[in-house]
Amino acid sequence: MISKEILKNAKHIHFIGIGGSGMYPLVQILHEKGYYITGSDNNETETLDAVRRMGITVFLGQRAENIEGADLIVYTAAIMEDNPELIAAKASSAAVAERAEMLGLLTGQYDNAVCVCGTHGKTTATSMLTQICLEGGQDISCFIGGKLPLIGGSGRSGSNDTIVVEACEFRDHFLQLYPDVAVILNVDADHLEYFKNIDNIIRSFHRFAEMAGKAVIYNGDDANTLAAVKGIEGKQLITFGFGRGNDYSAVITGSKGLRTDFELYVKGEKRAELAIHVPGTHNVLNALAAIAAAEYCGIDMAGIRKGLDGFTGALRRFQKIDEVDGVTIVDDYAHHPAELECTLRAAKGLDFKRVWAVFQPFTYSRTQVLLDDFVKALSIADVAVITDIMGGREKNTFGIYTEDLAQRIEGAVWFSTDHELADRQEASQKEYNFRQCVDYIAEHCEQGDLVITLGCGDAYKAAKLLAEKLRSGK
Repeated sequence: MISKEILKNAKHIHFIGIGGSGMYPLVQILHEKGYYITGSDNNETETLDAVRRMGITVFLGQRAENIEGADLIVYTAAIMEDNPELIAAKASSAAVAERAEMLGLLTGQYDNAVCVCGTHGKTTATSMLTQICLEGGQDISCFIGGKLPLIGGSGRSGSNDTIVVEACEFRDHFLQLYPDVAVILNVDADHLEYFKNIDNIIRSFHRFAEMAGKAVIYNGDDANTLAAVKGIEGKQLITFGFGRGNDYSAVITGSKGLRTDFELYVKGEKRAELAIHVPGTHNVLNALAAIAAAEYCGIDMAGIRKGLDGFTGALRRFQKIDEVDGVTIVDDYAHHPAELECTLRAAKGLDFKRVWAVFQPFTYSRTQVLLDDFVKALSIADVAVITDIMGGREKNTFGIYTEDLAQRIEGAVWFSTDHELADRQEASQKEYNFRQCVDYIAEHCEQGDLVITLGCGDAYKAAKLLAEKLRSGK
């Protein structure tokens, strides 16, 4: 552990893996606060382009000399122990912090850290709350796991003492934060390669709720969340959900396209008629969480309404990529079976002819452990197209492949690949696999269809490839 005072003394901060989704908002916040920032990464991405536009030096490729001059070095959990920059950092006199630890140090600098956690919906709820607070007149700071169009990125440094933070449970990272307000959206089985079982996950969320200094805002309809907050005392407890016994509840009055109208009730009394512009009942729950947190932070109903009216989603959350010849192409970050089910049910509730689910499984362990749940969720789509599994931080010691999933889904489409190449996640093999999937969809999709790419890796590339192919007619 490094001292909480490090941010008061550091001047030059270097980020190993600066293009990561969890690094980018830190970079934005600390850059705005006046720190001199450098960083490195191995692959060119849109995020690296955005970082460079901020005037930040980015090294492509990771070498020991890149850290020269830094007095604080931040790395991501994805960086391997044999990374030359990480080895040099640990051998230097500079302070070294993992990204989650760095975020924790940052939250400790604010008097009102509102930390939004949950197995699903974190990015959307955090983005909603950020937009409501900003549109409601509060100059807050924020850390979001996805990009919010309103702020042109995923992080910002404001002038007041509130920071809104997306708090991730992965490997208990959220336990390194200093939350004043803990918002718990839901608790479900995920990251089982670390947690092993749901009981351990519930225990971690309980510890997070205990850490909240002022209040816990939680889903009163979710059994696992209720188990996680059981016994929490000494702070304000605020519930949300569809059940009318919750402090904040909603009655859906209509939906059309991506819009859902609902009545807001606070402690059983009707407070307002509101609308969101992202589809699905699960997003009404996200809105309730954001509304409860916003009111706790002092935002009035006019600010809440303005924020929700202007919110059309974070990037990669049911994001419309294109519409070509009557075929609508959407991309979504959903990668856990419960998220896939919510997203696909929302898609099926819209007025499209057929829903295509183009899914990129992420990590071999999750695919194996949750295989039955993935089958159930992907079967909601009219047509499921499954790409090669993206191993991410894992090697395929599990002996699981795309066909193990696809063969159990009626009518699913996949393309056999060289297992050795797939296990090594070679870029050329993955690109070829994407093109096989895109070629099939382009040949068989019809006017009125919705094609939605799904996954937390780079499935969005398939969405863009499909749009290009349909436009070119090739």
